[in-house]
Amino acid sequence: MTEHISEYNNVKYVHFDLLDETGLVSHGFSTRVGGVSSGVYDSLNIGYNRGDRDEAVAENLKRIADCFGFTPDRMVKSVQTHTANIQRITAEDAGTGVVTEARYMDVDGLITNEPGLLLYTVHADCTPVFLLDPVKKAVGIVHSGWMGTAERICEAAITSMEEEFGTAPADLKACIGPCICGKCYEVGMDVAIEFVGAFSGYAAAGRFTDEMEQRDVIETDEVFTASEPILKPLGNEKFLLDMKAANRRMLLECGLKSENISISELCTYEREDLFYSHRRMGTNRGTMGAFIALK
Repeated sequence: MTEHISEYNNVKYVHFDLLDETGLVSHGFSTRVGGVSSGVYDSLNIGYNRGDRDEAVAENLKRIADCFGFTPDRMVKSVQTHTANIQRITAEDAGTGVVTEARYMDVDGLITNEPGLLLYTVHADCTPVFLLDPVKKAVGIVHSGWMGTAERICEAAITSMEEEFGTAPADLKACIGPCICGKCYEVGMDVAIEFVGAFSGYAAAGRFTDEMEQRDVIETDEVFTASEPILKPLGNEKFLLDMKAANRRMLLECGLKSENISISELCTYEREDLFYSHRRMGTNRGTMGAFIALK
């Protein structure tokens, strides 16, 4: 098994052998199980400003933090807006975005080399990516929606870790957490073109010479024909997008070793018993979180 669903005080969360075996981090991806929220937020919603009661969200955050040996005043969260922006976190940031007002806006990836800080991002189909440098003792957590993935946010996070901590990509261990899977995530031509631009030698969307060139690329590009395709055509200008494959490919392109990448088999859309899903539920739903901290 590469991943496990564990339970602590009735709270269920997902974690990975690849990171557990190092003994360097506490980490996990929360489920919807084990909280106090009700209705469409049932039960472990950790997202404020969704219509849930603030006191319920606060209790849920306390419960999930307890799974990792933390309290909310040691947690750190930014305001996510599907960017490729990365922020280094230090001890003075403890509690920001959780028990105090958010300090970092338009940030979808957090990195640190300081122990005792529980970094987290929120998710409801978008891909969580956990990063650990066991040599330089640094970690990162990334919220990689389709826009962030097309902007290559994982690459931005790895570059930031190189610059801030001296991380060598070949040393990194990465886990791609639960998200909507490649069998369930249907997208249109506009998104497909963005991924061709991000994962091939062709220019990004908007830089093709004409519509015919766009279509020629869409029919022949390697994102469709690779052994692990990112996109699969459905016809009528619709495609299936595999976010796990896209992020794995990006990590490999950045210099990570294949054996240092672990991928969840869980799909947030399919597993209604475990997860909220934006694609399945719309905006009336709860939110999960991806958490990591250096011990």
